[in-house]
Amino acid sequence: MGESLAALGGAMLLLSFVASVTRRRFMMQDAALVDPDIPLSTGPGGRYRIQAIERAVAILNAFTAEEPELRVSELADRLGLHKSTVHRFLVNLEAAGMVERSSRNGRYRLGMHLFELGSLVLRRMDLWDEALPFLEGLVRDTGETGHLAVLDGGEAIYIERVEARRALRVPSAVGRGYPAHATNLGKVLLAHLDPNTLEALIGERELAGFTPNTITDAGLLRAELATIRERGFAVDNEEYDEGLRCIGAPVLDHNGRVVAALGIGGPVTRITPARIEHLAELVMVAARGLSHRLGADQSGAFTSPGVRLRTTTEGSPSVRAAAV
Repeated sequence: MGESLAALGGAMLLLSFVASVTRRRFMMQDAALVDPDIPLSTGPGGRYRIQAIERAVAILNAFTAEEPELRVSELADRLGLHKSTVHRFLVNLEAAGMVERSSRNGRYRLGMHLFELGSLVLRRMDLWDEALPFLEGLVRDTGETGHLAVLDGGEAIYIERVEARRALRVPSAVGRGYPAHATNLGKVLLAHLDPNTLEALIGERELAGFTPNTITDAGLLRAELATIRERGFAVDNEEYDEGLRCIGAPVLDHNGRVVAALGIGGPVTRITPARIEHLAELVMVAARGLSHRLGADQSGAFTSPGVRLRTTTEGSPSVRAAAV
């Protein structure tokens, strides 16, 4: 599921980007990017190839989960282009929202407009379709706001949210990235990365503090992630926003890989320490139910007795569980 999501998402992004850049080609005045006197080359199958588009796509494809931020010089070396050429492309891509420049270190990273385009694809994918009923059931049974997130570099990107009908609500937004080390869903996703990828992320990113409870020490974070893997859920104990406590659990695909995290969040006055174990059980059952819908049982990831989900309303699984 994760591989198909990435492939289809990439295809949609490429098509959208090609359409956008093709329209702009005839409006551009920068001769360094597109020279109207140079004829288009013909590629395999008789299809026209536009060098400007190929180079722009190559720049976007240079960013990876392992290296989400790159300098102009790094991009130029990898693509075999002059720094001035890469810089001009980046200026145009930044204007289109395809990349953004970090004010902290001057490096470039992929822009949020790519997520907006990719979310058009995501809405048609199994993860999105299957997750919503479980989130709705979780919110109904806990009374707290539900979230679904995926990992992008060092950030947990919230891709779905179901609001609780309560006076005090969680200030979160779909499409926004939150620091993984300081959030419940982010810590779940970090906890299930392969060791090399995890160490690369911890080593290259500052563990910024947001509240007095944020884990900013790499050693303490590693210990916290080990605990999360052992017990099956994560708790954000006012680590990103003071006054908020959140609980999350992993979602697995048919290969047994963690592809997302699902959870709830609410004020500490409602999610009290005494309620954490009970609420965590509900969150884990919902995450496991979604994982089963994605085919995780085929991977042998779940070795404990199965869980039966009771449906309280048509199409909305409840997270109350009974052993099969």
